Amino acid sequence: MKISVILPAAGLGTRMSRPSPAHHGVSRKQFMLLDGETILIHTIRKFSAVPRVCEIVVALRKEDVDWVKDSLTAAGIATPVRLVEGGGSRQQSVQNALATIGQEVDLVAVHDAVRPFVDTGLIDRVIDAAEASGAAIAGIVPVDTVKQVHRSRVRATIPRDRLVLAQTPQIFRLNLLRRAYQKAQDDEFTGTDESSLVERMEEVEVTVVAGSDRNIKITRPTDMELARLFLAEEQAAGNQA
Repeated sequence: MKISVILPAAGLGTRMSRPSPAHHGVSRKQFMLLDGETILIHTIRKFSAVPRVCEIVVALRKEDVDWVKDSLTAAGIATPVRLVEGGGSRQQSVQNALATIGQEVDLVAVHDAVRPFVDTGLIDRVIDAAEASGAAIAGIVPVDTVKQVHRSRVRATIPRDRLVLAQTPQIFRLNLLRRAYQKAQDDEFTGTDESSLVERMEEVEVTVVAGSDRNIKITRPTDMELARLFLAEEQAAGNQA
């Protein structure tokens, strides 16, 4: 079983108000520092720790490639990491990376580059589910009541037991994901995640694996406070092991 991981990291991070250390005046959340290393490197480390992962493919803006290459060298990541040029959208970045993956790969995992606190146990569980069904994602049940609204007026309350908040990783058979991306391109369809592209194919049912409320997506400056707390807890747990 060969598994490739795609990390789309070409985004501009428009919801971050502070500049990243590598790009003066530009908010790049994937390059914000946590304990001296970028969020991207922390995320790569998590997948590098999963033995079934054979390679990690990072989709970047062209101007970031050399700098990230140097960061990877300094980090000493054991798993092979390839850098490819991303596109103008997340969907295009994943599609660019997908085109470089060899046919010998069985499953492809797509993970947000700014979710550095995914644990290896969750990654393995989603891999197992995708191996069995062909398509699997991580997701959590919302804790808040969810309302359907129209023009600031409540139209319905949606039962939470029928809802999940989708996370990553999202893992699919290679050829299934390729067909889903090709159909989206042909139809000029833009999805919010990989699962939405696969769902509209109506070939397989996507399995949902229980995710974690620690598997946060760092999108705003306030998320960095929680990220520092989670990292400190991970480091403390590692020191006790």
